Amino acid sequence: MRPIEAMSVLVTGGGSGIGEGIARHLCAAGARVTISGRRADKIDAVAASIGERCRSVVGDVTVAADREAMIAGAVEHGGGLDALVNNAGNMYRGPLDELAEQELLDVFHTNVVGAMMLTQGALPHLVDARGAVVFLGSTHSQRAFPGASPYAATKGAVETLTGVLAAELGPMGVRVSCVRPGAVFTELNQRAGLLEPDAARERLEGLAPAHALGRIGTPTEIAEAVEYLIRAEWTTGAVMTVDGGLGLGVTNA
Repeated sequence: MRPIEAMSVLVTGGGSGIGEGIARHLCAAGARVTISGRRADKIDAVAASIGERCRSVVGDVTVAADREAMIAGAVEHGGGLDALVNNAGNMYRGPLDELAEQELLDVFHTNVVGAMMLTQGALPHLVDARGAVVFLGSTHSQRAFPGASPYAATKGAVETLTGVLAAELGPMGVRVSCVRPGAVFTELNQRAGLLEPDAARERLEGLAPAHALGRIGTPTEIAEAVEYLIRAEWTTGAVMTVDGGLGLGVTNA
């Protein structure tokens, strides 16, 4: 296992939820982390609360110039780039017959296209470091949740992409893996048609019995899996399920 200390890691969507949890966990373990996000107030506040090991770069993964700024910021902050965590996400929640084409394109642009192009841009640095890419998948790719078809489709694409890029980039020394979380309370879930935090949390916690372990997860539990995949030198092409047993299709109700 590679030591995490002094690694340089770029985490997209680091201003809240799983991304924030990953940044906090990796910084606490000794890494130098650069977080990106579209809202300066959110990511700047997170970086300031973590301390000098964390730096924020405002940007949108769907914008080429912003992707370049994220990579440059991470390289400057960490003296290179050892790992990229493609966490930034977009979600549409609603039935297919109400889905607008632009809404579908927006979800794919963030979750798939932006992540792919950021990985492409970061590749020279990752090759130099013999580094790692970690995508964030979802149990939505394995279980059918009505009203989430665009999001589920993008996460299925990301998990397939993980294997293809692992095979393609492995000879360059770059490892590519994916973490597939179960239900975790995040701001993304809140924004996806669940505008009140208490209502969003209640709905997610209502899924607790569908997890074999009887509860929803925490960002830290996802972050621990991300750290493992960044450090594990003989792991690539893996899709690591960290879902409390949600994908098993059981119920404790």
